[in-house]
Amino acid sequence: MKDVVIESEYADEQGNVYTIENEKHEFGYRKSFFTGTNYIILSSKIRLAFGDKNEISSRMNELRDKRNSKQPVTYPSAGSVFKRPEGFFAGKLIEDSGLKGYTIGGAQVSTLHAGFIVNIGGATSKDILDLIEHIQNTVKENFGVVLETEVKVIGE
Repeated sequence: MKDVVIESEYADEQGNVYTIENEKHEFGYRKSFFTGTNYIILSSKIRLAFGDKNEISSRMNELRDKRNSKQPVTYPSAGSVFKRPEGFFAGKLIEDSGLKGYTIGGAQVSTLHAGFIVNIGGATSKDILDLIEHIQNTVKENFGVVLETEVKVIGE
């Protein structure tokens, strides 16, 4: 993102709106200016490079097909739930804990990629948060690894 985002508009907790530009985003691996804040990104402007339309289309299709084959795109989700712990892959730890397909209410550990929690129907925020906690406890018990969430929970 650091190569394409040129400006972002965000709101603070009081609803005040601000704009930052370019390097002030402080992009790094899974971090940015927004990491550790309660700011909400409202919009971003990006600058793309020119290229051959057919090559770009082909690359987009390739990436879409790769994503669709490895991620549970047929169910609603918030994307990857956990950060990758140093030296491990969260999805593999979850899968090796026997949690693929584990369900609480309408929330389920994806059967396609264990790093995702999907809504298989009627999942509440409590279902999802309880499932996250169960995953964290199980992985810590089995492997001694603490999984940190990548998703940000706002409110209760």
